[in-house]
Order: sequence, then C-alpha cells, then structure tokens
Amino acid sequence: MSKPFKLESNYKPSGDQPQAIDLLTRGLNDGQEAQTLLGVTGSGKTFTTANVIERVQRPTLVISHNKTLAAQLYNELREFFPENAVEYFISYYDYYQPEAYIPRTDTYIEKTASINEEIDRLRHSTTRSLFERRDVVVVSSVSCIYGLGLPDNYFKAAIRLKLNEEVDRENLLLNLIRNQYQRNDLDLKRACFRARGDIIEIHPAHEERIIRLELFDDELERISVVEPETGEIMDMPEEVVIYPAIHYVANRDDVERATRQIQFELDERLRQLYDMGKMLEAQRLEQRTMRDLEMIREVGYLSLIHI
Repeated sequence: MSKPFKLESNYKPSGDQPQAIDLLTRGLNDGQEAQTLLGVTGSGKTFTTANVIERVQRPTLVISHNKTLAAQLYNELREFFPENAVEYFISYYDYYQPEAYIPRTDTYIEKTASINEEIDRLRHSTTRSLFERRDVVVVSSVSCIYGLGLPDNYFKAAIRLKLNEEVDRENLLLNLIRNQYQRNDLDLKRACFRARGDIIEIHPAHEERIIRLELFDDELERISVVEPETGEIMDMPEEVVIYPAIHYVANRDDVERATRQIQFELDERLRQLYDMGKMLEAQRLEQRTMRDLEMIREVGYLSLIHI
C-alpha cells in the first residue's frame, strides 16, 4: 500500500531554499541528530521541509507546540503530499476536568470530558497508517509524548478478515465487543456495529465509511465498503482489517497483574488513613477504587482518564 513520497506543488525551490534542502538532506543521511532551519514567517519553511521529506523518503513526525499551528501544518502537508498518508494526531479533548474531592463537605466532583469524535477518528487513522505503510507524515502537538498503551496489544487485537475464509459469526461479534465496539442496530455510529442475520456492518474507529460483511455458511462471501449517508458501495476489497475502537487495549494477564497491584496499594493506603483517624477519606477512597477496579476487570480500561 505504501507509495514513494511525491511532492506536488506549482512552486519550485528558490532563493536560499535549494541550499537549505541540500544541507538538511545531507545532514539526515549523515546521521546528524539535530539540525535547525531558520526563517521568518512566510519564508517557505514548510515547503522546504516537504522537499526534504521527498528527498530522504522516510516516515516523518512533525511536532508543533500548539494545536492551531499543528492544524495549519497538517493542511499544508496534505496539499503537498496528496498521494501519501498525511495524518493528524493531537489530544482529542475539547474540554477536560479532573476528579476532585473536598473532605470537609464530603463533596466528590466526577471527572468530566468532552471528546472530539473527528479528532479521535484521525488518531486511529494515524495508528492504522503507521502499521500498514511507510509513506506517512504525522503532524502532532506535544501531547503525542504521552503514552497510549502497548502498540503490540493494539495491533494483536486487530481483526483480519479475508474473502472466502471461514468466519465464526458469534466469535467475530465477541471479538468486536472485546475491542470496545458497541452493538447498535439502529444508529450505526463510529466504533459501533450491527448484525442482522448473516450481514454484519461495522463502522471502524479509523474510518468514515462502513465495512459490510456478508456471510454464507460461516464463509465470508463478500466485503463491501459502504458510504453511510447514501448506502452506495464504494469498494469491494478482498481483505480488511478492523482495528480496536480504543488505543488502550490490554490483554487479560496485564489486567490481572494491574488489578492485583492496585488492590495491594489500596489496602496499604487504607491502613494509613485508618491509623490517622480519617474514616471518611478512607471510605471514599475505597468506594471509588473498588468501582474503578470493577470497570477495569469488565472492560479493560477506565473512561475519561486518558490524555
């Protein structure tokens, strides 16, 4: 699926740009760890960088110090590389408030957040592209430094389906649920699926279109990529990969190990609070932690705490 990086532009490097492109390319090929490109606003630094990407033919991470500039760079690089995978990876929160507790009034404030669904889809599109191809440019804000869970768990959990292969319907539905897809037979939103007889429709977390699977006697007879608004079939691939609906995929061994450690630390902290006579704080901590442990055991992650 990968293609060579191909820069498309009506402009040609001019002024100091050809020299800068040559020096930056040479530095990368020589293994230099750091180089600095100087230039005032509007001097064509993004265009110069795009030329370097085309020259060296390497996957590239572009990090911006804020989301506004990241969005600008993303749009510019998409125009320069229309045939390649230019992806956008920033924090998906429009609003986030952490949890808080006020012991004096026994007031607990639940953590709340508003997630931007389109940005979440773009984040999943990024991880999918990094797994499937090399001609990738990822534009990110500095929030990309935060952990997302183990990539191995994420990619191992992906469901790979090929035409004419045997597919157990019930096992497929179970795997979708384990990968945090929700069944919704009425409104097929992103990260949801519906099953009607031998037809299963999935709206992958990384896609704008729907994947329709048609089974016959436990054999995958047909795969269609469907436009959700019109129902028009856009493509009929021979294979498809359904990636998890969240980035925080954990296997059962990791979940058991984590819950045991959390339980151990909880017991230790509760003893400290009881020794200090802080009964209310201990009760609140135990209540909250046990609820979170139950959620971890059931679904494998906690909502509203990810960066």
